Amino acid sequence: MTAIAEAAVAPAVTRGPRANSPWRRLLRDKPAVLAAAFLLLVVAAAILAPWIAPTDPYANNMRLRLKPPGGDFLLGTDSQGRSMITRMLFGLRATLVIGLTAVAMGGFVGATLGILAAFYRRLDNVIMRVVDVLLSFPSILFGLALAAVLGPGLDSLVAALSVAAVPTVARISRGAATQVMQQDFMEAGRAIGLSDFALITRYLARNCISTVLVYLTLQLGQTILLGAALSFLGLGAQPPAAELGSMAAEGRRYLSFAPHAATVPSAAIFLIVLAFNVLGDALRDAFDPKLRH
Repeated sequence: MTAIAEAAVAPAVTRGPRANSPWRRLLRDKPAVLAAAFLLLVVAAAILAPWIAPTDPYANNMRLRLKPPGGDFLLGTDSQGRSMITRMLFGLRATLVIGLTAVAMGGFVGATLGILAAFYRRLDNVIMRVVDVLLSFPSILFGLALAAVLGPGLDSLVAALSVAAVPTVARISRGAATQVMQQDFMEAGRAIGLSDFALITRYLARNCISTVLVYLTLQLGQTILLGAALSFLGLGAQPPAAELGSMAAEGRRYLSFAPHAATVPSAAIFLIVLAFNVLGDALRDAFDPKLRH
C-alpha cells in the first residue's frame, strides 16, 4: 500500500527521448552555448588565478605605472605599476565569489519564503507585504543604504546583495509554488497523511527548483552588476584588493591618457553580465513549458 500511495503522490516522470528535449533545445541555441563556454572559461581563469597569473597582484612598481597594453604587459599596468592581466584574474575571482555567494544566500532565503507563503496561506499576506516593501526600493538604492549602514568591505557588500536578491526570488518561487499546489499529487499527499515537512521538501520544493534556478541564473548577472556598482562607489572591496568594480573606479581618473585602466575591467563586467543574461534567457526558453512550442 505504501508503494502504491507514493506512486499516486509523486508526479509522473517522462522517460525516453523527450526527457532530454530541453537540453537539446539549449544545445541548439548557439548564443547560449557561446555564453556558457565563455563563463566556463572565466570561472576556470578565476579558479586557477594563483597558478596562471604572471606576477604578484599586490607588488607595486612605480616605474611601470600606466603602461599601455602590449609588450611584456598584455593588458598594460595600473596606476601602481601592477600587471592588469594579473589584477584581472584575481578581480574575476573576487567578483564571481561575491556574486555567487550573494545569489546563493539571497536565493535560498527568498525561495524558502516564497514556498512557505504558497503552502501556508495564513502566512502569505504577511510575507508578501514585506516583499512588496523591499521591492519598492530600487536595488541600487537599497544596496547603497545597507552597505553604508554596515560599512565598506566585502562582508557588508555580500550582505547587501543577498538582501537585495531576496524579494524578487520570493515572488518567483511563490508563483511557481502556487501552481504546484494546485496539482493533484499535492492533494493526494495530504490524503495519505504526509507531514507538511515531507510535502514541502519532497514534492513542492523539488517541483519549483528548476524555475528558481533558471531565474537565479538571470539574477546572478544583475547581482554582479550591482556589486560592481557598489564597489565602484567605494562600498565594496577596499584597496589593495583586486575586484573589477573597484579597479574600474581606480582607473577612471586616468581615462584621458591611460583608458585601459578603467575600460578593461569595465569590459569584463559587461561581458560577464551579458553572458549570464543570454544563458538565463536560453534556460528559461528551454525549460518553461509555455515557451517550448
